[in-house]
Amino acid sequence: MLKLERIEPLAKWFAVRLAKIVTQNADALGADVVVPVPLDRDREKERGYNQADLLSKPLAKLLKLPHRGVLLVRKRLRPAKLVLTLRERWTAVRGTFEIRPGSQVDNRRVLLLDDIMTTGATLDACSKALRDAGAKSVVALTVARAAHDPLPAAGES
Repeated sequence: MLKLERIEPLAKWFAVRLAKIVTQNADALGADVVVPVPLDRDREKERGYNQADLLSKPLAKLLKLPHRGVLLVRKRLRPAKLVLTLRERWTAVRGTFEIRPGSQVDNRRVLLLDDIMTTGATLDACSKALRDAGAKSVVALTVARAAHDPLPAAGES
């Protein structure tokens, strides 16, 4: 969907629904700032956009919160997820993200946004970087969650 095409009306449609969820669960999801998960630089150049950023900008606007699209940065390239096991993915992204030098998150509640959660490793690594930089709390929100082996292969039970 958004990973393959820059469909801004679809991103806004999702943002409206996410804003409703945040508003209805303000005690648990309350935030001071909205931050998208950064995309690998090469992938963003290739694609021309960051799908998490497409979602987070209208969400921040709807929630009347500041949007910090460049707060988090990747220190190294994203590993090829297709060749890694779930455990290897967690190890591979550990320490991949950091706060852009000079940025402040001290004592702020961060709403971290991504399009799809596969294993949770990326969101965990981003959250750790934000907490290590002084964020009071980090809540991650995604549009979808990938299913792991949703159906057994033919002949398996």
